[in-house]
Amino acid sequence: MKVTVIDYGLSNLLSVQHAFAHFGAEVQVTSSPADVLAADALVLPGVGAFQDGMQGLEQLGLIEPIKQKTAQGTLLLGICLGMQMLFDKSYEFGETEGLGLIPGTVELMHPANDLVIPHIGWNSLEKNEPCKLLESVNDGDYVYFVHSYAAVTDSKNVAAYCDYGMKVPALVMSGNVYGCQFHPEKSGKTGLGILKTFASL
Repeated sequence: MKVTVIDYGLSNLLSVQHAFAHFGAEVQVTSSPADVLAADALVLPGVGAFQDGMQGLEQLGLIEPIKQKTAQGTLLLGICLGMQMLFDKSYEFGETEGLGLIPGTVELMHPANDLVIPHIGWNSLEKNEPCKLLESVNDGDYVYFVHSYAAVTDSKNVAAYCDYGMKVPALVMSGNVYGCQFHPEKSGKTGLGILKTFASL
């Protein structure tokens, strides 16, 4: 399958591109709405603030093509900020509307036990709901996180949690739309397995 990675100016594109290419996937990096509309599968990576991410998508005319393609059943994987933008809205630096592809909001984390935010580093996954992307993943496998905000959504939309003084949705899903709060491209064998499974769906 050809994987189309969306470039809206806030993405660590090279590492994502290399991760998919590692197992032979064909990768296209684009900012073009036409390319998005022609994609077999979409990846929405990202680092930074929610407002900036949504503004970048809007300025490039990418919001409606993304919504149109996912409504048609095209697979979409959001990574980190890209995962957060799948939700209805975020409260980072005020209230900002998201893509509305998964019901829920994105809110500042309030972990117990005086744990600091941002949540940076390796943490283990705890499976919650059955999910194709986790076929190669076991409970307790570690992945790499960097974030201060987390999704607030119904547990039926959460394929896996991690524990950071609170239950943090780590991998979310709704139909053909998936999102990783962690960085699979930086998560070694476990992360590469998730990306390989996504590309093979």
